[in-house]
Amino acid sequence: MANSQIELQKKVDSAASFLLQEKGYVSAVDVLQKIGVLSKVDYENWRFARVDYLERVCKISRKELSVINNEIRAYARKHELKPSFTDYRKWGKGGNIRLRFSKSGENNIEKSYATHYLSSQKVTRNTDGKDE
Repeated sequence: MANSQIELQKKVDSAASFLLQEKGYVSAVDVLQKIGVLSKVDYENWRFARVDYLERVCKISRKELSVINNEIRAYARKHELKPSFTDYRKWGKGGNIRLRFSKSGENNIEKSYATHYLSSQKVTRNTDGKDE
């Protein structure tokens, strides 16, 4: 395995750990933003359907994006996270349009991007508002 791929996997694992703590779930779009592959502006342009597919505005190759998605799935398995499909729809007027993630539009790739991985740990709040 190339050093660049190992570094990418480390970045993904670190981002996933942070997001799991912060949000209680891990998603591809959040990981991509956290590691600097997808800017907030580009993400928002995609969400408003100003960009035809998400991969177009990511700052790395589709092969590297595949490595990231594979690493997210591996992280989820390792941490026993529950997969949950999320239907990404256009923001704003005409919001019933399903957004596309990949150039190919292949179902398995689209599903990979759209799956969020949820913590199986139930977070409860104390009366003082702090997590237990």
